[in-house]
Amino acid sequence: MAATTQFAYRTLKGIGIVNGPPSYEPLEGFTRPEGNIRCCMYSSCGRYFAWATTEEVKIVDASSGNVISHLPAENVYELGFSPLETYVITWQRPSKDEAGDAAKNLKVWRVIDESPAGGKYMGKQTVGKFVQKNQTGWNLRYTFDEKFCARVVTNEVQIYESHDLTKVWNKLRVEGVSDFAVSPGENHSIAVFVPERKGLPASVRVYNVPQFDTPASQKNFFKGDKVQLKWNDNGTSLIVLAQTEVDKTGKSYYGETTMYLLSANGGFDSRIDLDKEGPIHDVSWSPKSNSFAVVYGYMPAKTVIFNAKAQPTHTFPLAPRNTVCFSPHGRFVLVAGFGNLAGQMDIYDLEKDYSKLCTIEASNASVCEWSPDGKHILTATTSPRLRVDNGIRIWRASGGLMYNEDLNELYHVCWRPEQGSAAPLEENPFSSVPAPHASALKYLESVKTPSKPAGAYRPPGARGQVTPLAFKREDEGGAAYVRDGISSFANYVNGFGKSKSRVVPGAEAAEDKSPLPPGAAPGGGVSLTGTGEGIDSEPLSKAAKKNAKKREAKKAAAAAAAAAANGESAPLTQLKLQGRILAIVLIGERTQRDAKEAEAKDTCRLLQYRPDSKQVQRPHKARRQSEAEVEIEDSAVTPRLQ
Repeated sequence: MAATTQFAYRTLKGIGIVNGPPSYEPLEGFTRPEGNIRCCMYSSCGRYFAWATTEEVKIVDASSGNVISHLPAENVYELGFSPLETYVITWQRPSKDEAGDAAKNLKVWRVIDESPAGGKYMGKQTVGKFVQKNQTGWNLRYTFDEKFCARVVTNEVQIYESHDLTKVWNKLRVEGVSDFAVSPGENHSIAVFVPERKGLPASVRVYNVPQFDTPASQKNFFKGDKVQLKWNDNGTSLIVLAQTEVDKTGKSYYGETTMYLLSANGGFDSRIDLDKEGPIHDVSWSPKSNSFAVVYGYMPAKTVIFNAKAQPTHTFPLAPRNTVCFSPHGRFVLVAGFGNLAGQMDIYDLEKDYSKLCTIEASNASVCEWSPDGKHILTATTSPRLRVDNGIRIWRASGGLMYNEDLNELYHVCWRPEQGSAAPLEENPFSSVPAPHASALKYLESVKTPSKPAGAYRPPGARGQVTPLAFKREDEGGAAYVRDGISSFANYVNGFGKSKSRVVPGAEAAEDKSPLPPGAAPGGGVSLTGTGEGIDSEPLSKAAKKNAKKREAKKAAAAAAAAAANGESAPLTQLKLQGRILAIVLIGERTQRDAKEAEAKDTCRLLQYRPDSKQVQRPHKARRQSEAEVEIEDSAVTPRLQ
C-alpha cells in the first residue's frame, strides 16, 4: 500500500502535520503540541516523526499520529535518524558537568526500546555519548546498511560499529582533516577533505573501508578553503564544490568557486571547466546517478546538464536563476531563482526533449522541495529570513496553485520522505487536473492582477525605437557582461587614484580634457622631456620647476662624486653648470628670508642718520655688515670651484 503524501511544519506556537494532495486535511489522531518546540523532523524512510521540547523528545507514528516513544533529553536543539530508522540522535548545547569537564552532549538512542512498567522513561538508556562542540556537522555519518558510523576528531576519522559505540572499531588517520562524507551506496567508502595549509594544496581523498593505507581516489587542488562533498545515490561518483574565503582577483565578495568530479574506484577524476565567468550557484545530482546539473556564471546565469563523465549534454536558456533540483523520479528538473531574485521556477521534462512545462511565480520563497510523488512542488517563506508573509504554498508541477496556508513565524516545513517505489510516476502524470483547494482559490481572489510593466524610462526622442544591444541583458540578446572589479573603486590604491570618467553604453568614447598632473604625459606615465613642458603643452608651476631643478642638481652632484671616486675629473663646463644650478636653487629657497633681511638692512642704514638712535655711535658695524652681505651674495651667485 502506497504511503499517503504528507508534510509537517513548525511555527512559533506549535507543530502541524497535514496530509498532502488531494485532501490537504490535518492528520487524524495527532494531537498538536504547543509551546517552545526547537526542532522537528521525519525519519529517513518517513515512518516516524519526532520533535524536541525543553523537557523531552517525542516520537510518533507518521501514519497515525500515535506516540511511539519518549526520550528523557532536555534542551535538544538538533535531531537526526539513522538510515534504517533504528537509532535517533540528539544534540544539546555544550555545557560542563559537576567536575568542570565538558559534558557529553551528543547522544544516540534506540527508537524502539522496551520499557518496563513504572514510567515512560524507565529503561531508556543511550547507546553512545560523545562530546560535540560544533553544531555544524554535528551528526554521526552512517553507512546505508547502518553497519558502521563515523565522526571526525582532530586529525582522524573515528569509525564505530553502530551497535557498539563504546569503543572505536577503526581509525582513518589524515593530518589536517576538516570534513568528510560517507558514501550512500552499497560500497563502504569515505571521502575526506584537507584544506590548504603551509603552501600545500588542498586535497580530497576517497578510502574504502577498511583499507585505509592507500586512497582509492585522490584529487589535489588550490583555491580550496572549504568544500561541499556531494555523492550520487549509487555512491559511485563524488562532486567536490570547492570555495575560497576571498577572491584574490577582486571580482566577487564571496570568494572563488571551482568544481571537480571523482569516481569512487579511482578510474576518473577531472576539474569541470565552465564556459561562463562567475560563481557556481548550485549543483545537484539526478536520482538516477547518471547526470548532474550546474547553475553558474554572473546573472543571467547558465544552467547545464552534464553526464557522468562531466560532458555537457544540454544547456538551458540564460536566465536569472540560482537553484536547480531534480524530481524524485529524475524525470523533471526545476530551475529557479530565489533569494534576491524574483522567485521564478521553470519546470522542464527531461524525457520529452527537455521541453518546458511551465513557469511558476513564487516570490520571496526560502524553501523549495519536490513532493515524493513527483507531481507537486512545495514553496514556503520562513523566518528569520522574512518575518512577514510567512506561509506554505503547494503548486502542481504543470502549473497552478493547489494549496495555500498563511502562518505566523514559520520556522520549518518539509515533505514526508518516501521511497521511489512507494509513489511510482505514471506515463502521463498530468493528464487529469484536480480542482485546487479552497485556500488556493481564496488566495488567488485576493491577489491583484499584475499590471503590464511600464518598462524602463525612455526620453521622448528614443520612444518607439528598438532597444540598442548595449542596454539589453545577455539573455535578451545583449553582449556578455565582463567584470573588471568588485566596484567602481576596484582600481584605486588605498582610496587614491584618478576617478573613471562616466561612460554611456553604446556611445563613442569622449576625449579626456581634464588637466594632467605636473610632469605627467598624456595617456599616463611621466613626461619624457623631463620638465613636463613643450610636448606636454602644460607649463609647470613654480614649485614643480624648483623640485625638478633640485633633482637635476642632485643627479649632477652624484655623477661628479662618482667620477671623483673613480679618479676621473669632471669637465669644467659641467662643474660650472652644477654651480649655477645649485646657486639658483639656493636663491630660490632663500627668497622669503632674503626679503626680510633686505628690509632689516634698509632699516639699519636709516638708523645711522637718526640722532636719537643708538646706532649712530656705531656706523662702522653697519658698514662691516654690508660688506659681509655683498661677499655672501657673490659666493651664492658663483660658487667657488675646487
